[in-house]
Amino acid sequence: METHTDVLLVTANVGSLFDNVGEIQNEWLQELYKTIHTHKPQFIALHFQEVGGKDYMVNMGHAENFFRRIESSEEMKDFDRVCIYVDNQFQAEDSFTALGSMYFIHKTLKNIFHYDFNVKDFKAVSGQNKHFGRLDEVTTVEKEKFPKNFWPDFKWSRKGFVRTRWIIHNQGLDLVNVHLFHDASNLIACNSSPSIYSANRKNALRYVINRISDSRYTPLPFFLFGDFNFRLDTLSLVQHLSTSADVQTVKKDSSNQVAKIICEEKDNDHQVLLHIEEKMFAYLHQAVFRADNGKALLKYDKEIAAFHDVITEEDIKFPPSYPYSEEYTKPTQYMNTRCPAWCDRILMSHTAQELLHKRDDGENSVVYNTVGPNICMGDHKPVFSFFSLKTNHH
Repeated sequence: METHTDVLLVTANVGSLFDNVGEIQNEWLQELYKTIHTHKPQFIALHFQEVGGKDYMVNMGHAENFFRRIESSEEMKDFDRVCIYVDNQFQAEDSFTALGSMYFIHKTLKNIFHYDFNVKDFKAVSGQNKHFGRLDEVTTVEKEKFPKNFWPDFKWSRKGFVRTRWIIHNQGLDLVNVHLFHDASNLIACNSSPSIYSANRKNALRYVINRISDSRYTPLPFFLFGDFNFRLDTLSLVQHLSTSADVQTVKKDSSNQVAKIICEEKDNDHQVLLHIEEKMFAYLHQAVFRADNGKALLKYDKEIAAFHDVITEEDIKFPPSYPYSEEYTKPTQYMNTRCPAWCDRILMSHTAQELLHKRDDGENSVVYNTVGPNICMGDHKPVFSFFSLKTNHH
């Protein structure tokens, strides 16, 4: 007999929650609880990236409190089993990923097991399972930091993935928390299409998919959700935005390196339309990124295309998830630091998509959206997916 289990997946880059501790955290949590209350899932998976923020050596102490706050909140009291995995050991530079994953199981959900990668078997989930540390000794997760030799030219940072494996009723699933490489410089991102950063992310994502589908464990349908740092194809986009503009490239005095790119309108008093520097991307008509949820820009969102053989995604109907203003009073504005992009995503294998329950009229009943669209949530808006998973009782 086919049954359904209501599942909520959330991915959130929470770095800015730790860098301005306390200010936005309360509202952030309220928005998360609102999403949970609206959809009433039986199984929740929260995937966090950049736990501890940029200044993690100072702020990692707040991280444990953040996880405990969620877990002990009144809103979560009907979830009687929880698994928490937080990689907070920044001293272990060779393995630190700053990833944190939380899984909540509602008291109405029976028959749930998680996988022990050591003994290669599933075990029933019970009680509170909390793991803060390197996670290397924890047998119910598989954690990997991207190998250093991957990108010899780039600063080796806290990027990698953490996988957990589940059986809900009789349906096995892999849930993978992933954080890929960002664009360090807007100027370098403009140099080629695809950009060098995009090529790095492609290698990293291919690596993750190969790791979770290799022969060490039986491959299962999977959901990959995290901060993929996917960016719009910057060169093509800039060409498009500046078609009727004069483009000037300003070099640094001594060297031949580009310091900035400035696009001025040909008429209209040469108003600056677009100003790009290493860490600046200021476009005069920022509303284009929000208009109709940024739909006109989706054609520049190309990084997932290379993976359509193995991965799919629900249609995006929300504006770019990054980089939002961290000013409390400007919750829908973007910062002028990066070109807005859909960094935070919930991707799935084709086999996983087949498990999503369609309504009787064949309509898609999956909700794919941001958390807190009108509230300051930090520089990333969390992204969630809510769906009914087909699970079989035997």
